[in-house]
Amino acid sequence: MCHVTLPLCIMTTFLLAATPPAQAAAAPQAEWPTWQGLQHDNKSPDKGLLKEWPPEGPKLLWQSNIIGKGFSSVSVSGGKIYTTGDTRERLVVFAFDMTGKPLWRIDHDREWSSDPGGARATPTIDAGKLYIMSGHGLLGCYDIAGGRKLWTRSMKEFGGGVPGWGYAESVLILGNLAIVTPGGKSCIVALNKATGQNVWASQGFDAPAHYGSCLPLAFEGVPLIVAGTGGGIVGVEARTGAALWSNRFSAGNTANCPSPAYADGHVFWANGYEKGGLCLKLQPAGGRLKADEAWTTREMDCHHGGYIIDKGYIYGNAGGGWACLDLKTGERKWHTQGVGKGSLTWADGMLYLFSENGGKAALATCSPEGMQMKGQFAVKGSGPSWAHPVVIGGRLYLRFDTNLYCFDVKAG
Repeated sequence: MCHVTLPLCIMTTFLLAATPPAQAAAAPQAEWPTWQGLQHDNKSPDKGLLKEWPPEGPKLLWQSNIIGKGFSSVSVSGGKIYTTGDTRERLVVFAFDMTGKPLWRIDHDREWSSDPGGARATPTIDAGKLYIMSGHGLLGCYDIAGGRKLWTRSMKEFGGGVPGWGYAESVLILGNLAIVTPGGKSCIVALNKATGQNVWASQGFDAPAHYGSCLPLAFEGVPLIVAGTGGGIVGVEARTGAALWSNRFSAGNTANCPSPAYADGHVFWANGYEKGGLCLKLQPAGGRLKADEAWTTREMDCHHGGYIIDKGYIYGNAGGGWACLDLKTGERKWHTQGVGKGSLTWADGMLYLFSENGGKAALATCSPEGMQMKGQFAVKGSGPSWAHPVVIGGRLYLRFDTNLYCFDVKAG
C-alpha cells in the first residue's frame, strides 16, 4: 500500500463530510444510504410518526421473500431500497422500488456458508454507485442504474485476514474515499471511490478486523475515522491514516460486533461476551488529538444490537434486555427487559426495538426516566435475527431471515 498526501480540495471535502450530526446540514427526509444512516448515528430525520401502534402493529405495505438468507439491513436512497442475501450459494445484492417490486440483482461473491450462514454487510449508496463487502472480504463497486460492475478489491491484497465469522462491515464513503478495515498492519485503508485505487493505509496500529463499521467524525477541526477492531478501538487521521490514539479495551474478545458511537466529544463502544462498554473523551494535544478514558461499564453488555446516543444519554442492548446510561458519567439510569435481546434504531424521539428471537418488534419511549412500551407485534422468519431495523420516509423496514417487511409508521 502507498501513502499519499491528499490535495486541499479533498481535505476540505473531508472536513465537510466528517462534521458531527449536530453541526451538519439537515438530512434529506427519505435518505438512509448506508449502515446507521446518512449521519452515521442510527437516528432517522423523520418527523410526524406514530407515537403508539395499534394492537396489530403498523400497516404492512409490502413483503418480499426473495432476498435469501442473511443479516443485512436495508439502505434507502433515490427512491430505491437495497439489501443483500445468500441464495443458491451466492451473495446477491437486491434492488427494489418503493412498492417492493424487484428491479435488479447483483451476483457479487460466493455465499458465507459457515455457521451462522448468511449475508452480512449492508450496502452503501453514493453518487450513483453501490459499495458492498462480502463475508470473504471481496469489496465491490457497482453502478446502481443496473448493477454493472465498476471495480473490485480483495482484503487479502492489504494483508487482511478473514475474521472467524466473516467480514461484516459496511463501506464508509467519506469525500472521494471508500474506507474499509482489512485488518493487520494496514488495519484501515482508503481507496479512491471511483477507481478502487489505493490512497492511504493506516499507520501505527496493527489489529485484526472484526465486525463493526468505521465511524467518521470531526473534533477541534481534525477529521478522523474511528474503528472497533479485534485489537481494540482506534482513531486515525482521515486525511493520512496516521493513528492518533488507540485503546485496547475488548482486545482479543470473541467477537466485537457493534460500531462505535459519538456525541459531544465522547466516543462510546460496547461489546458482548461480558466485556461491557468504554467511553473515551477526546482532547486536543499539541495540534493532534488524544482520547482519555472517561469510564468503563459492565452495564451494557452489547452483543449485536448496538446503541444510540440522544440528549446526553446512551440507549442500547444490554445482555438480555435494554439499558440507559449517562454519556458523561456512565451512571445507569435504568435496565429493562423490553422485547429481550435485540437491535434498535431511533426516530422522532422514539426507540424502535427488534428482538433477535421470534421476530418481535416494538415501539418504546426514549427517556432517562424509564422505557415505556407503546406497541408490539411480530414478523415471521427463522433463526436469530441480527438485522437492525431502519426507519426512513415514514416507513419501518424489518429483515428477518429470508423476509423483508415494509410498514407504514406515519401518523395520521
